[in-house]
Amino acid sequence: MGVIARQSIKGAIANYIGIAIGFLTTFFVLTRCLSEEEVGLTRMMVDAATLFSSLAMLGTNSTLVRYFPWFKDGRTNHGIFAWTLLVPAVGFVVMLALFLIFKSSIIALYAPGSPLAAEYFYMLPMITVFMMYTTVFETNASVLLRITIPKIVREVGIRVFNLAAYILYGTGVINFTLFVWIFCGIWGLALLLNLFYLIKLGQISLRIERGFPGRKMLREMGSYSLFMTATVLAGNVPLMNSLFLGAKAGAALTGIYAIASYVANVVEVPYRSLGAIARPVVAQAVKDDNRAEVNRLVRQVSLHQLLVSLLIFYVIWINIDAFFALLPGGEVYAKGAVVVLVLGLAKVINSSLSIGTDVLNFSCHYRVGLLFIAVLTVTAILMNTYLIDRWGIGGSAAATLIAYAAYFLLLLTFVWRRLRVSLFSWGQAKTIVVMALAIAAATAWNHWLTPLILNTHHATLSLIIDAVVKTLLLGGAVILVVYAWRISPTVNELIDKTTQRIKR
Repeated sequence: MGVIARQSIKGAIANYIGIAIGFLTTFFVLTRCLSEEEVGLTRMMVDAATLFSSLAMLGTNSTLVRYFPWFKDGRTNHGIFAWTLLVPAVGFVVMLALFLIFKSSIIALYAPGSPLAAEYFYMLPMITVFMMYTTVFETNASVLLRITIPKIVREVGIRVFNLAAYILYGTGVINFTLFVWIFCGIWGLALLLNLFYLIKLGQISLRIERGFPGRKMLREMGSYSLFMTATVLAGNVPLMNSLFLGAKAGAALTGIYAIASYVANVVEVPYRSLGAIARPVVAQAVKDDNRAEVNRLVRQVSLHQLLVSLLIFYVIWINIDAFFALLPGGEVYAKGAVVVLVLGLAKVINSSLSIGTDVLNFSCHYRVGLLFIAVLTVTAILMNTYLIDRWGIGGSAAATLIAYAAYFLLLLTFVWRRLRVSLFSWGQAKTIVVMALAIAAATAWNHWLTPLILNTHHATLSLIIDAVVKTLLLGGAVILVVYAWRISPTVNELIDKTTQRIKR
């Protein structure tokens, strides 16, 4: 667990440096330099490329994590890296063919409400292939228990280059077409950086070894990869929202949704590091049929994800009014507050329970997951179709929350009944009680204390003071209660070590 802890901490640091850059970029540069429609276009391009690249990978990432223990030899790992190059290439060719076949229909669908999306549709294959191999190379690094550099590339590097592109366009140095080319090309740069890092690690080979791993395992891997291709929609349901919104409500509302969802996405950032480093360990425990270790691992991951994600969501929500008041163009983007609330709760559910999906996928019952994926996908599509027309962007966020609730209810019930693995512990119940009390305290603060702090002559400054003081006092109180109640021995140990270092 030492390697996991070190890499998770380093990865989390990279994530939050990226969040700081992303916060500056999204809320103080992007909203100034791009219109709501242009923001909507960038969001739709990234979401569509993420969805299509996930499908084009043909389950490569999950297959690599699941079967790497059989390939691992500490040197070239029996050429598994070459397979992770070849399989996605096949998937991308299929996806490109579908792009070309349905090009006219897709353009016709988006042209009325999102003309920019229709105009720049031709850029989608390029950003898709870049994003696909960036993700493949990240997974190769993660199974080698080296996630820090790929995290820096994705969370920091891409954001820094995006920031430069926004400023160049916003100041008139480049036109919008060149901006879109640069925006897509940044993912190509990320791909190259991750590839160079893997080469430096010295544990990859472009040579496919004959006779290894054998026909039987290759068939098993192929079956698993095809199955995982059908299940990638589980992690990409939120991506459907911007695509549905772009077609039904137009790019401008999609842009407002995008800014709100950027805020909500902060909730699940910790899981990107912890999940990436925990999956290979869970896969090994499942392979060894060590049920006690699987239960211990998933309960730890789930509890700490719930703690961290709820705390982050709490800090965001108690300051949501101040955030939109300070945001350039905030009066427009404040329409997305309901998205932050509903989608934030969906992110809490997803980040704290997703480890259950990994357990099922690594087990011999992984095919059953296809049924749950079907429920998730169909629910998301039906809810988006029904709720967007009635509730607008709030309906799109609600569709995600409803779909996740249905999905995890079915999946976790099955995992417990068939695998005897449960994510739940008393620590999670205690966490929910603490956060419920904290929300009540924040509501009282906003009703009684905020009006006393706000000053009409110094509105901005008093707004910031109220947000900072409220966050420090209420957030600190939550941490103290978590510590005093001993919800997590790991958290208590971390706090003890930190206080000891401060005393020194």
